[in-house]
Amino acid sequence: MNKGKTAKRIGITLLIIMIILLVICAIAFGVIYSKVSKVNIIELNNIEINEGVGETLEGYRNIAIFGVDARADTYSKTRSDCIIIASVNEKTKDVKLTSVYRDTFVYIEGKGYDKITHAFAYGGPELAINTLNKNLDLDIKEFVAVNFDAVVEIIDAIGGIEIDIQEDELKYINSYIQAVDKQMGRSTAKITHSGNQHLSGVQALAYSRIRYTKGGDYKRTERMRDVLNLTFEKAKKKNVVELNKITDMLLPRVSTNIKRKEIFEAIPEMSKYKISESQGWPYVVKEYYPDVWYGAPVTLESNVKKLHEVLFDDKDYEVSSKVREYSEGISKKTGYR
Repeated sequence: MNKGKTAKRIGITLLIIMIILLVICAIAFGVIYSKVSKVNIIELNNIEINEGVGETLEGYRNIAIFGVDARADTYSKTRSDCIIIASVNEKTKDVKLTSVYRDTFVYIEGKGYDKITHAFAYGGPELAINTLNKNLDLDIKEFVAVNFDAVVEIIDAIGGIEIDIQEDELKYINSYIQAVDKQMGRSTAKITHSGNQHLSGVQALAYSRIRYTKGGDYKRTERMRDVLNLTFEKAKKKNVVELNKITDMLLPRVSTNIKRKEIFEAIPEMSKYKISESQGWPYVVKEYYPDVWYGAPVTLESNVKKLHEVLFDDKDYEVSSKVREYSEGISKKTGYR
C-alpha cells in the first residue's frame, strides 16, 4: 500500500475523533462560543432510515465520523477510509466508539455490494450514512468529516502522549516515523527501545499506522482508539488558554451537519461525557478476494445482532428485513455462512 495514503488514513481517524472530543472539552470550559462559526456546516438531503429501528435506539444519539482520503477541505468524490460510529447514551453520557473496517463488504444503494469506504465517494455523507443505517440497522442522522492535515499538530498541542511500545512494534514505528517525516518535511527522533514511551505527534501517528504485527489491520484500529483515549484524557486536563489554542486550529477543519445552535445548547451536559468502550466491527470477518480484497462479515446478520447487544444492551435484537436480505446476498456471493 502507498505509504502516503496509509498515513492519511490513520491520521484522519485520529484527527476526527480527537476533534469531536477536544471540542467537547472546550465546550465544557465555554471557550468556543465565538469560534463555532469557523466550523463548515453542510446541509444534507433527507437520509433514508431503516423502519423499525427508532424505538430500539431510543435514548441514544449515533454520530457518523468520517475520515476522508483528501488533503484539501473538500469531500466530494473521495473515500471515507476511516469510519467510526460514536454512540452516545443520552442518560448516562457514556460514549461507545465503533470502528467500521474500511474494506467491509456491504450493500450500497444504487451500486450493489462493495467496500463500505466507497459509499462516501459515490454519494458523499448522505450515501455513506445511508449505507451504515441500512447495513447496521442504525438511525444515524449526523456526521462529522475531517481530512489529514492537523493530526500531528493536535497531539503536539496537548504535549504528546504516553504509549507502551512492544518489541515487535519497534521496527514498524520507526519505519513509519521516517515516512511521516518525509511527507511533512520534519525530522523526528526514532524509538530506540520497547516499553513506556512519551510520543510526539509524528511518533503517535506512526504508532497508529502499524498493521503488520499479530492482528494486522484489526490491531491497527485498536491502536488508533488507544491513542484517542489517551489524547482525550490528557486534553481534559488542559486549561482554558490551551484549549482555546487547540480549538482555533481544529474548528476550521471540521465539516458537519450538526447545527451551531445545538452545540451551544449542549454546553451544560458536554463535560459529563466519557468514553466507556471502543471496538472494531465486524466482529467476525473473512477474506473475500474475487478481484481485490474485501472483508466479508460472517454473517452480516449475526454481526449486526451482536453490535446492538454491545452498543444498546439489546440481547434479543432481531435484525430488519433489509439486513437479512443483505446478509443473504453477501453469503451467496462469498460462500460464507
